[in-house]
Amino acid sequence: MCMGQRIGLFGGSFDPPHTGHLLAAVAVQSALRLDRVILVVANDPWQKSTQRHITDSHHRLAMVRLLVEEFEGIEVSDLEISRGGPSYTIETVNELRDRGDEVILVVGADAAAGLDTWERSDELRELVEVAVLDRPGYPWPELTGWRLHRVKAESLNISSSGVRHLVGDGTSTHDSVPAAIRSYIDRHGLEWS
Repeated sequence: MCMGQRIGLFGGSFDPPHTGHLLAAVAVQSALRLDRVILVVANDPWQKSTQRHITDSHHRLAMVRLLVEEFEGIEVSDLEISRGGPSYTIETVNELRDRGDEVILVVGADAAAGLDTWERSDELRELVEVAVLDRPGYPWPELTGWRLHRVKAESLNISSSGVRHLVGDGTSTHDSVPAAIRSYIDRHGLEWS
């Protein structure tokens, strides 16, 4: 990695990744003039893994790589998978900052509303600016002390849960995920209940 870059840290379970994730990454990179946006695949997304089954991390990582393979400045990282255990954004932020990078945390308006519940949120709030992506149906988050930037992305009402539902029903996902990802899902028999 190059030193001293402005990095967008876009973490998540990406279960599965979809076109909305890609459009969000491109919008943030452009709006905030970031050197790179890194999609960091969570090893154990601790706020979700107690609620539902999470697809194995190697599958989620492979699908995110398929999602971004043709986009300059949008990258994929397995930092949290390599670290193992529960994935805490603060640890990833500290690792990137230790390399000399400025980190801008990228979240949707839905996730931003819960930032104060994240592990070591007080420390995180001091270390990062936050790019908040507008999401249909979610208001601007009311947060105190966070440095927030509103980013408008192409408004696609896509969610990973919606894609999981479509796949479970055997419905077409051509409007939600690239063909390569749907092919990967089908080839590996990934299922969500």
